[in-house]
Amino acid sequence: MTLACLFPGQGAQSPGFLHRLPEHEVVRATLDEASAVLGSDVLALDSVQALQSTVAVQIGLVVAGVAHARALAHAGLVPQFSAGLSVGAYPAAVCCGALAFNDALRMVSKRAELMETAWPSGYGLTAVSGLSETQIETLAATCAQEGGEHVYVANVNAPRQIVVAGSDTALDAFAARALAAGARKAQRLAVSVPSHCELLADAAEQLVAWSRDIPFRLPEGAYIDNRGGRPLYSGDAIRADLATNMRYTVRWFDALTVMVESGATVLVETPPGQVLTDIAREHYPELTALSTSTLPLDRLVATVKRRLGDD
Repeated sequence: MTLACLFPGQGAQSPGFLHRLPEHEVVRATLDEASAVLGSDVLALDSVQALQSTVAVQIGLVVAGVAHARALAHAGLVPQFSAGLSVGAYPAAVCCGALAFNDALRMVSKRAELMETAWPSGYGLTAVSGLSETQIETLAATCAQEGGEHVYVANVNAPRQIVVAGSDTALDAFAARALAAGARKAQRLAVSVPSHCELLADAAEQLVAWSRDIPFRLPEGAYIDNRGGRPLYSGDAIRADLATNMRYTVRWFDALTVMVESGATVLVETPPGQVLTDIAREHYPELTALSTSTLPLDRLVATVKRRLGDD
């Protein structure tokens, strides 16, 4: 039996999520380390007001993921697979030893700053359930041909759970068209930038240049990217993935499938939220998928160890 750690992306955050991390010495040390790197109290990043900032959200997600992964490692649960959705790729890289925590904080801070500066308002993401990627692309092309603003496929989280990016007006128009075409739901996400599309190409190029001197190492265990849904084996490849993933479609379902087909049997999603857990449970019900946000740490550790021992 094999363990995979999954790290959620932007949109999973909620007010107070850093304050709900487990009371544990390793978690406390991680929060202190992050505060020292940032030069301010990291626990100030999860207030309602702070979470209006893309920078605060992305930093907070990295801190939460690393803190919980370290707590699991302290209990002897070191994953063989690490993967994160969008900004979740940063704590995944830290978890597998490819990137130092302090460098991840600095790099994700720059990433979020570039994204926020590129499109400070009027843009975002909408999740559409019930239509395939092909149907979404066809609808988007029709909208554009009829003179509407373009929307982009940003995330393929599951075969019929697609996220699109664009301007507020384009997303509103597309949501109405998607529902008329048979979508079950079209919901705006708590993301204020048009992630994972060509609108962030310039920002990605700037991050590539900025991150050239960040040291990366060979991963311990498998790091699965979510651009191509494949394992990356070198530090340079992981650097390129992290620096450019803001401009490319997230193919989370491909990454999940690769982990399952490679032998992952127990999947643990770090806080906050449980979107990745729900996707895994729906499409791979034979596996064990657990959300750390719904279980106390001691119960989570005991459950994971029991399931890993059922070999």
